[in-house]
Amino acid sequence: MTNPPMIDLQDATKKYDDGPPALAGVTLSVAAGDCVAILGHSGSGKSTLLNLIAGLDKPSSGTVTVNGTRVDRLGEAGSAKYRRASIGMIFQFFNLLDDLTVLDNVMVPAQLAGMGKGEARRRAAELLTSLGIDRHAKAYPQRLSGGQRQRVAVARALMNKPALLLADEPTGALDSRSAEDVRRLLLDLNSQGQTILLVTHDVQLAATTAHRMIELVDGAVARDVVNGAALNGSAGAAR
Repeated sequence: MTNPPMIDLQDATKKYDDGPPALAGVTLSVAAGDCVAILGHSGSGKSTLLNLIAGLDKPSSGTVTVNGTRVDRLGEAGSAKYRRASIGMIFQFFNLLDDLTVLDNVMVPAQLAGMGKGEARRRAAELLTSLGIDRHAKAYPQRLSGGQRQRVAVARALMNKPALLLADEPTGALDSRSAEDVRRLLLDLNSQGQTILLVTHDVQLAATTAHRMIELVDGAVARDVVNGAALNGSAGAAR
């Protein structure tokens, strides 16, 4: 028996006004444990697709199902609960809180989800250790490099053990060395079974990270290909 996909969009369309749709009848699925890259130029529909999957917006028509939840049917409170329980998000510009320490930043999602402070602190400390930034636990984000801040953002995204990790241009604000560190981190997470949807305009990042690349053009899927090179790279990272 085939397992249901982690992400399942059926004829998803999003219109904001009388102009052409931002997303035009997209049907796609992503299997649990996969790493898929969504590619496209500005205005191609990447951000709209990400927002629908994250429950930040609703389709004008069609369906969006993530980890068995019909995201398009959720109300505001249900969408917030869904994101806390099922989604981890990494952003281009980190979105860390400068007045909180690294440890406190990582703890925020767990505290919002109602986890006890002691348990949240233990979980956050474990993540910082596993990501190699535990020595910065008491530091403030502005004292860290871009690559270090992105690792903190990854730890925060993983805090509630999300079924799906959404990475929105995760290397866009980084120098080449830090970008390579984050790329390897994504490969390592995926090799451990984390489902990742990577949204980027960087073809090289997609080609060396994702098992599959989906290109959007004018809100529609223009290309959907399996990436053998990334599959081989991921296998190497897991060894």
